[in-house]
Amino acid sequence: MDVFRSLEALASTIKTLEMHTSGEPTRIIIAGYPTLEGNTLLEKRRYASETPEIDEIRKRLMHEPRGHEGMYGAILVPETELTLSGQADIGVLFCHNEGYSTMCGHATIALGRFLVDTHDIDVFPMRQTLHNRKHDEGFSTEIRLHAPCGVVYVTVPTTAAGLSDPTKPVQFRSVPSFVSSPKHGVTVDIPSHMIWPKLAEKQAAKITVDIAYGGAFYALVSAEELGRTYPPSVILNEDPEARRSLIHPNELDMGFLYGVTIIDTSPRPVQDEKTETWLCFFADEQIDRSPTGSCVSAHVPLAVQQGRLQMGEWCSYDSFLSTQYPGNAFRGRAVERTEKGYIVEVEGYAHYTGASSFVASEKVVDRMGEGFELKIPLL
Repeated sequence: MDVFRSLEALASTIKTLEMHTSGEPTRIIIAGYPTLEGNTLLEKRRYASETPEIDEIRKRLMHEPRGHEGMYGAILVPETELTLSGQADIGVLFCHNEGYSTMCGHATIALGRFLVDTHDIDVFPMRQTLHNRKHDEGFSTEIRLHAPCGVVYVTVPTTAAGLSDPTKPVQFRSVPSFVSSPKHGVTVDIPSHMIWPKLAEKQAAKITVDIAYGGAFYALVSAEELGRTYPPSVILNEDPEARRSLIHPNELDMGFLYGVTIIDTSPRPVQDEKTETWLCFFADEQIDRSPTGSCVSAHVPLAVQQGRLQMGEWCSYDSFLSTQYPGNAFRGRAVERTEKGYIVEVEGYAHYTGASSFVASEKVVDRMGEGFELKIPLL
């Protein structure tokens, strides 16, 4: 016990709260992370990415031995340009195995619960400005979360006492979402050295994908199109036609492909609500355990434009994992059409799993403690 207390008291200790949303973890950093330089949240994101001693913290928390290949993080940024102007309550940077994303739906759902439940003003200085409102369905609290893509409005169902209600889904409305690829999709040429067996059997070296934005850019492709395998995202990032679809109207920092989502197109039983099942690869080919909230935001406008969803109509989204655990699907619907795109509402459930204290490695004798990724060479 004396070792535990001494490690926990170290100045370099980073404290986190652990949650999961449909199986996808969110490691929320609540103490011990350095203040980031920059006047805007995007500048702070760039500073975190380009400053080695800061990015080392991400690697330490996301990679093994403290994390794993599927770990995901949320770095709270209490003060941003939008909190100072009164447009947001708190900021956040999302991180993963490769770097820092611009939006994350599953982490937003988890953060909604946590930010309502915490009353620590060191963690959330503007917590006391939130209000627990009563309405016909019960109680709820709204949080204006400043993500790198913009302000995300999070509605958290609560109890009369003001605590989050885990029996009801957290909802969020992100920045305007839109389809950026042409109506017919983008045809991508697969280099000969990257053609996988299933595609080679079809004697084709081309695939057609749709590219849409939901706070981050996603390529959406049917499993049938791929021969039930997946393309490395590097192919799409480098393809000229795909690159033209990755231009963000406002920010160059967001003009990159974040994920590739493979949609299950096999016949499914008729249900009361429309459903989609898919598998999302993001960052450095990380597999999302959850149904990927920001991809739901990206897919809904595509489905509306293709006539497969109506405005206001819900669709349920499952990942390969959530299908095994009923009740963990995300739901999405388009609630408004604007000049910039569609406002999409997404909902899902998040749960607490623990609290952790992490110390820096002893560099002289523990280089592995700085964080490593397990890469198995192909024999």
